[in-house]
Amino acid sequence: MAHGGIHEDDHAAFERPRKRSRPRTKERPSYDDAPIARVVTVDRGRYRCQTADGTHVTATRARVISRKGIIVGDSVKLDGDTTGHEGTLARIVEVEPRTTMLRRSADDADTFERPIVANADQLMIVTALADPPPRTGMIDRILVAAFDAGVAPILCLTKADLASPDELVNAYEPLGVPIVVTRPGMDLTHVLDILRDHRTVLVGHSGVGKSTLVNALVPGTGRATAQVSDLTGKGRHTSTSAMAIEMPQGGWIIDTPGVRSFGISHVRPESFVAAFPDLAELTADCPRGCKHTTDSIDCGLDKAVEEGRLDRSRLTSFRRMERAFS
Repeated sequence: MAHGGIHEDDHAAFERPRKRSRPRTKERPSYDDAPIARVVTVDRGRYRCQTADGTHVTATRARVISRKGIIVGDSVKLDGDTTGHEGTLARIVEVEPRTTMLRRSADDADTFERPIVANADQLMIVTALADPPPRTGMIDRILVAAFDAGVAPILCLTKADLASPDELVNAYEPLGVPIVVTRPGMDLTHVLDILRDHRTVLVGHSGVGKSTLVNALVPGTGRATAQVSDLTGKGRHTSTSAMAIEMPQGGWIIDTPGVRSFGISHVRPESFVAAFPDLAELTADCPRGCKHTTDSIDCGLDKAVEEGRLDRSRLTSFRRMERAFS
């Protein structure tokens, strides 16, 4: 039937052209032989990667990977120009499965989790003994995040020339956490021994000396340092982005920007208890819903102390960290 001189069949001729002339294939390219590299820095959509032979390559991400799907420490597969020559650009096409992922939230009221670093097997909590003074609440929160992530924690006490480390050593030694103490200009062999052949992320409050420590451990790194403010007693954010640095002795250290808060809203108290197998075993006879805190009634941990199966100092240290959830 005609309408104004146009037949029905003529409408088909004016159909919007199809976007694709051929059906999209379901087969994706294989990157089995693509070179693998470690992401060492992330900056405004560019990823600095280091290949197995030490070549530094700048890369973008493939569209199939989400914008926040790549973080420092990730092991990735590269496509394109991986020579590392100036002006060249590779592309990250796959992210290898992560062994660990350290996360935090801005504070406990913030439910948004911020990935910090991937594939670390150690976490060094760096805290100054003075200037700025130590914050045990911050230490406890970072410890909780480390245990939750399955990353072995280490406590590094800096600026021992300004104050004694004894009080903090006595507070955290019962947890079995390795503790190292440093002062300016001292030999750092004992620290290097702990870091060798590991992937260790350094986390701490602003101004505690993380960047100074990194520069001493890996000379020539050039991480920026700054003094603590005389007015506020707080450090400034001298490192603005995380950086993974390969150590000549073997292993990696990942320096992170200083933090002024460390939220652990993503950690469930029950998963935290499970990070201590010896304590988790002692809670088997606790009443249903027991939170294992100081005011818990008939808690199995208190019973274990009374019977001599658990050292009281270890329970005290554990419960101090438990208070981080309140």
